[in-house]
Amino acid sequence: MQETAFRTLLYRYFFFSWLFKDVGAGNLFERAAAARYNREQARWLPTYVLRWLWLGLVFYAAGGVAELVLQAPALVLLLFYTASVVSLSFTVTIGTAWLGIRAQQRSL
Repeated sequence: MQETAFRTLLYRYFFFSWLFKDVGAGNLFERAAAARYNREQARWLPTYVLRWLWLGLVFYAAGGVAELVLQAPALVLLLFYTASVVSLSFTVTIGTAWLGIRAQQRSL
């Protein structure tokens, strides 16, 4: 069995695109099968929401510690707080996608 590279594992830990198939490729039956597969894989999206949420909280807390305790320069604070906001945007995007897929499942 071939071991997966650490970079690949890290990518798969934070990004979920590898879980889904392209719904726009193939004939009608292939597109329907890909959509069904994607609806099944959507069960993993809350896990990714939690990962990004925790990452954002860690960066925000690190920024708070750097600001209040360490009296760090503004550039360091900018890095921590920016990473926190980027994490929040990923969390909102993943959550919106998950809610959209769930709404589609209910309508079927």
